[in-house]
Amino acid sequence: MKSICVGLMVLATTLPVGAQTWDNTGNNLLSGSYYFREVTVTANDTYAIYGTITFSNGTYTMNAVEIEAANGEGGAYTPSGTYSIAASGFGFISNSLIGSPIYGLVGANGVFVGSITEASVNDIFIAAPITSQGTGTLSGAYSAAYIQSDAQIPYDALLQFSSNGSGTMGNVNVTAYADSSTPTTQTINGVNYYVSNNAYVVTFPTNNTNLVIGQEYFYSSPDGSIIFGGSPQDFDMMVGVRTGSTSSFGGLYYEAGFQFDESQVAGGGGIGSNSFYGSFNASNGVILAHQRDQDGSGTAVGFTYYDTYPVGSGGSYTDQALPFQYIGGAGGTQLGIGIGPTPGISLAVPAPTFPGSGVYIYPTGIVNAASYAPFTAGISPGEMVLLYGTNLGPAKLQGAPSLPLPTNLANVKVLINNTPAPLVYVSSGQVAVIVPYEIDTSVAQFQVINNGQNSNVVTEFVNETTPGVFTQDESGFGYAAALHANGSPVTPDNAAQAGETVAVFASGLGPVFPSILDGVGAPSSPLSKTSNTFSADISGTAASIAYQGLAPGFAGLYQINITIPSGLSAGDNTIGLTGPDSYSSEAAISVADPTGSAAPAARLHKPLHKHWAMRPLPLVKRPATVTEK
Repeated sequence: MKSICVGLMVLATTLPVGAQTWDNTGNNLLSGSYYFREVTVTANDTYAIYGTITFSNGTYTMNAVEIEAANGEGGAYTPSGTYSIAASGFGFISNSLIGSPIYGLVGANGVFVGSITEASVNDIFIAAPITSQGTGTLSGAYSAAYIQSDAQIPYDALLQFSSNGSGTMGNVNVTAYADSSTPTTQTINGVNYYVSNNAYVVTFPTNNTNLVIGQEYFYSSPDGSIIFGGSPQDFDMMVGVRTGSTSSFGGLYYEAGFQFDESQVAGGGGIGSNSFYGSFNASNGVILAHQRDQDGSGTAVGFTYYDTYPVGSGGSYTDQALPFQYIGGAGGTQLGIGIGPTPGISLAVPAPTFPGSGVYIYPTGIVNAASYAPFTAGISPGEMVLLYGTNLGPAKLQGAPSLPLPTNLANVKVLINNTPAPLVYVSSGQVAVIVPYEIDTSVAQFQVINNGQNSNVVTEFVNETTPGVFTQDESGFGYAAALHANGSPVTPDNAAQAGETVAVFASGLGPVFPSILDGVGAPSSPLSKTSNTFSADISGTAASIAYQGLAPGFAGLYQINITIPSGLSAGDNTIGLTGPDSYSSEAAISVADPTGSAAPAARLHKPLHKHWAMRPLPLVKRPATVTEK
């Protein structure tokens, strides 16, 4: 299959809804009446919308109130629109206020979390089904993250309280942050609530010293494990989880969040902001995550990263790098609240389960073969991806015998937008393929055909780039597959030196020029370089790139020659790759101590899931380093 010339390819830099065909087989996951609240911050204004939204077969109606900060107006808001939700729960809801969709995901508890990421705004949207929530539903101990977005200096607060299930919340303990890491603490006494139309009207006593005053409308999931809401006349957002019991934290999560950066306020600087939706896998103390981030500039970025958490914590811990405090809640939920000077909130809910039979691709089972970043990261042309499922191929793994890669292997085919994709290997539970370079639409539809039996169709967003670095232990977050100039691997015992150029092998760097045929080995003369320009960093320090393109002689393998900067800490450092619409920070590289002393102990982690212990990349020879002439 001949690739389209890169110069003629038109790739979507955002996620336009009008021109795409998105899977709507999960529309039943949003059905019936929901309470929702949305807060949107633009360059010149702030909006809050709250009320009910009723979903039915791809269309919705709202019965809500919209308030606006700039002119102090508020009133009825009753638009109608459309929505499309895939089998995974991932999709979008049209939005008439901004004109850009709300992207997000439906969790196992029916709660939708999302954000407008493809416009120059910051936004968070949460919705939960309305059933028969009553006074007793709001019962037990709760932790709630509260953010006030329209204050002169926005702030967040952790609210902790215990509701008796009959209208009394009693004393609410408050820990608040703004532009300082020093919190303001207070206790608000005598907080009560009553139920109105399956929602909660909570009254905080009016006191000029209280951080939260007056009425707040709380909504909840049907079981009361998640609460959210805000003021009927202000631009705040509150989201909380029920605590008080051991939380079962782990697996695949869907999340959304909103955060301010006030680190420059003390020096007279401005306030930054960021909002996102995404997903992450948590297992054995390791998190691999994707966020679709919007900083208000209009250019959204796919951010994939590695993080850790304490095993046995139940999802409750403090991440000093962000910095964020996380609190595990009932049903495996997780609440996040920013620690000053980066106040913010986030909510993560467990993903649904996906029963399937026959030849079946898991709806969340398409991931980057190098980084294993979650499925919401999407794909890009030329990327090697892994498809997980059942009955996808033969019981015993079979690899492609030679190049060019076949499009039919052991009677297995993979169609991407009806284009046969080159196959790296096939097996019953896992298939590795190369995304054809000619996939230039905003979405891609995957289907496996095994011995004439068709699988379900799984839809992914298509990006310009989705970078991921291959790792030696095939975990996505271990030591990078990187070589010294002499061809030996970079390891803790054979670490990279400052000023040395090493070859790092990756996937998801997008189209190349000169273009090549799908599945063939990349040429060595002329070299096929990436059409997009990348930058690199090592633990945040800029690193120059000597070459970025395909690894000669291999199919679906990119190579980046990175020069190690000076001034790094000896030992394990993180490789960061930045593309026009992406940033990836997962794989590690060992850097030598310039004094010749022993480097610090290496970090060691097990693979996330036992079925993610991948077979080695089927390369017939060790990649050679490339020196551009």
